[in-house]
Amino acid sequence: MNPSAKQNAARPYIQAWLLAVAGLVFAMVIVGGATRLTDSGLSITEWKPILGALPPLGQADWLEAFEKYKQIPEYQVVNRGMQLDEFKFIFWWEWSHRFLGRFIGLAFFLPMLAFWLTGRLESRLRAPLAGLFVLGGLQGLMGWYMVMSGLAERVDVSQYRLAAHLTLAAFILAGLIWVMLDIGQRRASRIKFGPLALVALIVLQIFAGALVAGLDAGLTYNTWPLMDGDFIPDGLFSETPGWRNLFENILTVQFQHRMLAYLVLIAVIDEARKSIRRGPEAAKNPAWVMVAIVIVQVVLGIATLLAVVPLSLALMHQAGAFLLLAAAIWHLHSSAAPERRASPGA
Repeated sequence: MNPSAKQNAARPYIQAWLLAVAGLVFAMVIVGGATRLTDSGLSITEWKPILGALPPLGQADWLEAFEKYKQIPEYQVVNRGMQLDEFKFIFWWEWSHRFLGRFIGLAFFLPMLAFWLTGRLESRLRAPLAGLFVLGGLQGLMGWYMVMSGLAERVDVSQYRLAAHLTLAAFILAGLIWVMLDIGQRRASRIKFGPLALVALIVLQIFAGALVAGLDAGLTYNTWPLMDGDFIPDGLFSETPGWRNLFENILTVQFQHRMLAYLVLIAVIDEARKSIRRGPEAAKNPAWVMVAIVIVQVVLGIATLLAVVPLSLALMHQAGAFLLLAAAIWHLHSSAAPERRASPGA
C-alpha cells in the first residue's frame, strides 16, 4: 500500500522525532552509567511508576527516604554512618535516571499516538514502533528487577541483571536508529551477514562490559597489555562449574572483555575495508565513522583501566560503545543498498 501525501510529508518529522528519542536513550545510558559508578542505584528502595516522579519535597520526606535506605544491606555494610547530604548525592543520580526513563516513555508514546491518530503514520511503521514502545516498558521493569536484586541479601545489584538492563538499552537504541533510517526506503538486497555479525559482536561486547561494571572488575588488574604479569593469566577457569567463570570470576570477566575488544577492533577494520573497496557507495561513510570510533574507543578503554576507572573516562568509554553500535547499525542499513521509496505518482 502506497503512503498518502500526508504520510510522505510527515516522514522528515517522524525521522527527527525518532532521532531525538534515540538521543534521549543515549543520554539515559550515560546517566545510568554514572548511577552505577557512583553506587547510587540502590538509593531509592521503592518502585512507584507514577508517584515516584516527584522527589522528596521537604526535610521530612528526605528523612523518610533516608530511613528506608538504611534498612538495606548496602547501607548497613558499606555506607553505615552516611550523612543525609551524602545520601542526597546518590539519591539524585538514581532519581534522575528514573525520571529520564519516564520522560523518554512520554517523548516516545505521545508523538507516536499523535502521528497515528492523525493518519500520518504509515502502516509499515506501526508494528515496529509499537514493538519499541513495548521494549521500553520492559526496560522499566528490568530496571526495577535489577534494583530488587540489591535490596535484600546483596550490597549491590546482580551483574546478570545489570548486563540484561544495559543490553536491552542497546536493542532499543539500535531499533530506533534502524526504523529512522528505514523510513521512505525499500530493500534492494538482503541484509548482509558480515555487517549483521558485526552488530551482534558489538552488542555482545556491551553485555561483557556490563559484567565488568557489575563486578567492579575494572578496579583490578590495572595494567595493559598484560594481566597479572601475563597476556593470558592463570586462574581464568578456577571456579566450578566452568561456565560461572564467564560471569562471576573477576579475572575472567575482565579478560574476556579485553579479548572481545581486540576482536571488535579487527572486525570493524576488516568490515570497513570490504565496504570501502567493494560495498555500495552508501556504506562507505559509515564504514569510516566506525573505524574512527573504534580506535578512540580502544584508547578510552585502556586509559580507563590504567587510571582505575575515573568517572569521566568510564562514562566516555560507555558512550563510545553506544556510538559504535549506532554507527554499526547505520553501516548495516547502508550495506543493504537501500533505495528511496517512491512517493505516490512518481
